[in-house]
Amino acid sequence: MKPGFIVATVAVALALGLGLFLNSGPSEAPQTSFVLLDGAKKSTSDMKGKVTLVNFWATSCTTCVAEMPKIIATHDKYKSKGFDTLAVAMSYDPPSYVVNFSQTRNLPFSVAIDNTGNVAKAWGDVQLTPTTYLVNKRGQIVKRYVGEPDFKELHQLIESLLAET
Repeated sequence: MKPGFIVATVAVALALGLGLFLNSGPSEAPQTSFVLLDGAKKSTSDMKGKVTLVNFWATSCTTCVAEMPKIIATHDKYKSKGFDTLAVAMSYDPPSYVVNFSQTRNLPFSVAIDNTGNVAKAWGDVQLTPTTYLVNKRGQIVKRYVGEPDFKELHQLIESLLAET
């Protein structure tokens, strides 16, 4: 290998490592608008002041369907303490399936459909479901889960974020 190549490789590795180090704290949730099943709109700025779970899911995702009762239980446990949940159906999920799922399971929180895929793209180009974000009262993403979260750990984190002023 040529010395210049090695120096360039080390420089890139250091820059990436430094970038990861500098970005390791909470990051602002992307400014997006969500279209809810009833046609209403909700935006990221509406989340400020609450701890919010944003769950990207699909009716065709077996893990998503399996974890939904735990998400409902989490929502019910903390909603009176300043916690909210927003389930965002992926763009490939047929809207009629999402509506049916939401109604038959009496989902107690807001459900949005990402018709264009722009919301998933804005939130880190979400492609795998379930992908779940926990957003603090200041509108910052503090945790991202790909796959089903460890709900015991999630509940501890929610409780600590709810206690923040």
